[in-house]
Amino acid sequence: MKMFRVVVNGIEYKVGIEEMAEENQPQSRQNYAAPVPPAHTAPKSTVKTQPKHATPHATAKVEPAVTGGTIVAPMPGTVLQVTVNIGDHVTKGQTLLVLEAMKMENEIMAPTDGVVHELNVTQGVSVNAGDILVILS
Repeated sequence: MKMFRVVVNGIEYKVGIEEMAEENQPQSRQNYAAPVPPAHTAPKSTVKTQPKHATPHATAKVEPAVTGGTIVAPMPGTVLQVTVNIGDHVTKGQTLLVLEAMKMENEIMAPTDGVVHELNVTQGVSVNAGDILVILS
């Protein structure tokens, strides 16, 4: 049996995973995850989640990773909507595009005021974490 440490919503769990026999028959012993007090404070997520009663495709505001004026995808997903064009003046906090990831709509917002210098995505395009989405100048 291999033991793994998994952190979910800031709560640490120790999980044992047992390899099944080739016949895919369950072993007689069952393992359950038990919460363990966190050893340290988990880093705060940049995704603001919706309440549990939120509908599927709820919208979350996401702080994109920024290097200079380059805005990169914070997670893999599909671009649902692009709300700006090249040459548009944007203000801090303005929605640039909507990225769907794990059935959540995440608004990618401008981190600063600027002008859209380059737009590297269109509606319906799949992106990976770290892909360049928009370049502001």
